[in-house]
Amino acid sequence: MRTLTGADIICECLIEQGVDTVFGYPGGAVLNIYDSLYAYSDKINHIITAHEQGASHAADGYSRATGRTGVVIATSGPGATNLVTGIATAYMDSVPMVAITGNVACSLLGLDSFQEVDITGITMPITKHNFIVKDVTKLADTIREAFYIAASGRKGPVLVDVPKDITIQKAEFFNKPVKPCTAEPCINADDAIARAAELIKQSEKPFLYTGGGIYGDEGAKALKRLADITDAPVASSLMGQGCYDQTDEKYIGMLGMHGTKAAAQAVKDCDLFIAIGARFSDRVIGDPKTFARNARIIHIDIDPAEINKNIKVYHQIIGDSTEIMKRLIKLLPRQNHGEWLSYLKQQDKIYSARQKGTEQFPLTPRTLIETLDELTGGEALIATEVGQAQMWAAQYYRYKHPHQLITSGGLGTMGYGLGAAIGAKCGCPDRTVVNIAGDGSFHMNLNELVTLSKHNIPVVELVVNNNVLGMVRQWQRLFYGKRFSQTTLERPTDYVKLAGAFGIRAFVIDSEENCREILKEALEMAKTAPVLIEARIDKDINVLPMVPAGKSVDEPILEIEIDD
Repeated sequence: MRTLTGADIICECLIEQGVDTVFGYPGGAVLNIYDSLYAYSDKINHIITAHEQGASHAADGYSRATGRTGVVIATSGPGATNLVTGIATAYMDSVPMVAITGNVACSLLGLDSFQEVDITGITMPITKHNFIVKDVTKLADTIREAFYIAASGRKGPVLVDVPKDITIQKAEFFNKPVKPCTAEPCINADDAIARAAELIKQSEKPFLYTGGGIYGDEGAKALKRLADITDAPVASSLMGQGCYDQTDEKYIGMLGMHGTKAAAQAVKDCDLFIAIGARFSDRVIGDPKTFARNARIIHIDIDPAEINKNIKVYHQIIGDSTEIMKRLIKLLPRQNHGEWLSYLKQQDKIYSARQKGTEQFPLTPRTLIETLDELTGGEALIATEVGQAQMWAAQYYRYKHPHQLITSGGLGTMGYGLGAAIGAKCGCPDRTVVNIAGDGSFHMNLNELVTLSKHNIPVVELVVNNNVLGMVRQWQRLFYGKRFSQTTLERPTDYVKLAGAFGIRAFVIDSEENCREILKEALEMAKTAPVLIEARIDKDINVLPMVPAGKSVDEPILEIEIDD
């Protein structure tokens, strides 16, 4: 047992929880914590970002890439509020993260003191739980509980607010074993799983829809076995990309607003729709009245609140998806649905969204990303911003591993990707990490280039530049009479000079011919240093297929006329 300051207790608890990297930005209310981090620098690596929001996204990306809980630290007031978007991003996508914020001394709370803000009140709707610690003797157990809550059950962010005087006060500290994280127990498991097995046996056209709630290699292995034994086609949500190997013949693409024609047809024609670890987002279901109208729906999810929230289901199993799939497999004989799968595969042969460049901008996003996929062997960690480039990354890169695509799905946070890529590379230094960004999102977080440069974090920043806000422009074309209000950017940014100002090498891809050569050179350089690539495309290349909001998911728009 030792007597330590609150700041030292925080560092000791981080080490106890297995934390080796934290992201953050110092300030007055966390000076004591940063003084302790200085003393613990041989055990805890701290990455200072250009902005607290970038730090929160880095902690998020670190968590998604590694499966461990990410940690971000910020000071009081604006430092804390700058974390809010990052916390909400993690909350919407069920990402385990612990945010530690400083606050004014306990005696100054509630007095509108300098840089005081009620961050626990602000973040209450976007955290699994949050704490304010007003007793130093409770600090250690509060930190431990925060990590337990973040990583147990349906994962998510937890915030711990620590007044400055608590970080300098002393208390006795002794280490405790890390409390094992738990999955929610299966409710009525035996009966529910047995009933699901009977429904699968009776099905002639089963369809597996998978989401971000399928975790890690164990989840992916269980899903593979389930797909093989049921001989069912598999589609994923945006967050579920990679939980099923997309090079496998049973994979028929992403489901939703910008999903494949094959996945849309499967929703229309299946007789059993099995959703695993997915929450039926409005971007997936479209019109709930027409969604899977010919099918019985089985919903497997860890969170009871998601059952019947957006879609009325026929049968439900509540609990850990991996455990449920393992138990379900034991009850199923091997099935054969080869004709059903062949029929769906034919749909994408009938419709193939071949993009076309222009004389001025011959490069297409499909060529760009499929070439990236080929050169990286489909093994890179892909972070994205939000918008058209995000959807092209989801459509054209073939993911093989869970959480290989690191993207803001639920909140749709522009400016997310570069910070997330920084976190992913810090957590997985041996993996190739690429952030695929539209130029609109890039301008929201380009300040984090200095983080790449300062810490020499070898990330490829791939800016798909069409000089417009492409996704919003696409909606304006379809639904707003082609009134492109504030979406034609025409920004004069020189990306090569910008990168050079931060000490980063940059390349330009402006044709199909130099795409492979430049990507190959940039990827080689990115083994030891950060690289920026500007890829120039035409402003009127659209993301297709597209299901308009609230419309039937099985009737996507397949073509958009460009006559201006």
